[in-house]
Amino acid sequence: MNIGDLDADRIPRHVACVMDGNGRWAQQRGLKRTDGHSAGEQALLDAVNGALEMGIEWLTVYAFSTENWRRPADEVRFLMRFNENLLIRRRDELNEKGVRIRFIGRRDWKVPKRLLRRMDESIALTADNRRLTLTIAFNYGGRAEIVDAVKALVEAGNKADAVDEALIEKHLYDPEMPEVDLWVRTSGEHRVSNFLIWQSAYAEMVFTDAHWPDFRREHLAAAVAEYQRRDRRFGGLSA
Repeated sequence: MNIGDLDADRIPRHVACVMDGNGRWAQQRGLKRTDGHSAGEQALLDAVNGALEMGIEWLTVYAFSTENWRRPADEVRFLMRFNENLLIRRRDELNEKGVRIRFIGRRDWKVPKRLLRRMDESIALTADNRRLTLTIAFNYGGRAEIVDAVKALVEAGNKADAVDEALIEKHLYDPEMPEVDLWVRTSGEHRVSNFLIWQSAYAEMVFTDAHWPDFRREHLAAAVAEYQRRDRRFGGLSA
């Protein structure tokens, strides 16, 4: 699918992506699972460049879930180092392209302090950019986000009859984040996996068989093309 064939007037504002299949991609090639994570870096950069070319304003990717701590300790340690090094290697390049980097997820004791510093440095460096907001969901879970939002609004002294959807949204990890228009998962799996479950209430979902390391802007364009073929009714009826 060529980006030039898309309807420029119907580009989704916010695309969310579950970057799935790194381990299976590596195992199919007789490599270590961690090699699949390394190979996924190029896929991320190409997806970002494709989003920039298409005019997508928000791209949110699932980098590490609250459930991923259950993985083997050596793989978890690799992912912590890999994500830290990725920020060091790529943040200047992303900044030059006008990409604003943000993070959502729990900032607790499990995440190494050095990685948290790199995250904060990347946020500060790119804070004034608006061409594309790249949000990295790290130590993130959709249910955890809702629980944390409810805790925050209770701690703020809100009464039960004051709680509505708008108030909960104000206490999510990033209240500025718009609702997801297009939700993409790679590797042929058909699960939500606790990713942006509040923000994706009316998202159009697209599943592709490509493992994440093989994902390129053409796959993203194909997902956008599928999005453009659909009739979004938001619980109502077509005109």
